[in-house]
Amino acid sequence: MIGKIKDLNFTSLFFLITFSLIVNSFIFSNLQIINIYLICFFISLLITKYGIKIFVKLNILQNIRDKGPSLHLRKKNTPTMGGIFILLPFLILLLIINIYFDSTRTTLILFCSFSFFVIGLLDDYISIRRNNSTGLKSIEKFSLQALIAIVFILLASQNSFINTEIIANKWTIDSNIIVIPICFLILVGLSNAVNLTDGLDGLASGCSAIVFFGLGTEILIRNQSELILYGLISYAMSGLCMGFLKFNKYPAKIFMGDTGSLSIGATLGSIAILTNSFFTLFIFSGIFIIEALSVMLQVSFFKITKKFFKNGKRIFLMAPIHHHYELNGVEEKKIVENFWKINILLVILGIVLKINL
Repeated sequence: MIGKIKDLNFTSLFFLITFSLIVNSFIFSNLQIINIYLICFFISLLITKYGIKIFVKLNILQNIRDKGPSLHLRKKNTPTMGGIFILLPFLILLLIINIYFDSTRTTLILFCSFSFFVIGLLDDYISIRRNNSTGLKSIEKFSLQALIAIVFILLASQNSFINTEIIANKWTIDSNIIVIPICFLILVGLSNAVNLTDGLDGLASGCSAIVFFGLGTEILIRNQSELILYGLISYAMSGLCMGFLKFNKYPAKIFMGDTGSLSIGATLGSIAILTNSFFTLFIFSGIFIIEALSVMLQVSFFKITKKFFKNGKRIFLMAPIHHHYELNGVEEKKIVENFWKINILLVILGIVLKINL
């Protein structure tokens, strides 16, 4: 199917995910799968559509960093903090679930998503208030992320939700003590990785919709009754990201900001930790990981070469890697669509490995 899609635009991505979820609804005999996805999609679509007008009136506009690609200067004064239109419906959904099901796992996801949401909101607010692209200092942001991650891991561990065995169907890896730093890395690392990916119109939101779809499917494949709810929650987030993507695709009418990217990454991580989906999430999140690694490699290589040769050298024209392709003359829209295609292939790979290994 992917090979037949020459241009994977918003419409084709929406129908691809929607069709896949209709198939999943029949495979798993659960119509709630397609229902929750479509309901969340239309909620996000509507509140983003009208929210853009409100944000413009409130002057909640994006500031572009001077060191970025010059083409991005035209994006200045685009409404930002659009992650509110993804996360608020999601947080309300989690509150409703807590009322009816009294689920400790859901409470922990709510705690994690809301906390990272607040960090992103604060970061974006400071940036807008100062009228520049700098919000919280890196050490401030990391410290807050680390604190929340530690509290989450401790609470999850006390409730025996963290499994020391990383399961991949027919085989397991006994991670024992290292599972705690793995969980920390997943929460903080993935949060920042999604944040770094959010540099082109529709890149982070589109990839997030795809990864949440994959995570939901992986959870349902296991056929564990106590985890079905978290598969549905993942599909809900996929729908919310797709609804937002309608207005975030190139040329973007709104950006998600750190408000969205930090909390989306943390939400992915928290669901994976509580459902023991480490292995497949690592594959599904390949785009996010590559984006983060490109920044780490660029910074490390520059510092090492500067120390030895007095003049720092770079591996990429600019990091994250999507900017490298941009500066090489590849159209922004084409970069995003190709990254979506790669992410779809990674989801297919992860699911196939989950079924066969």
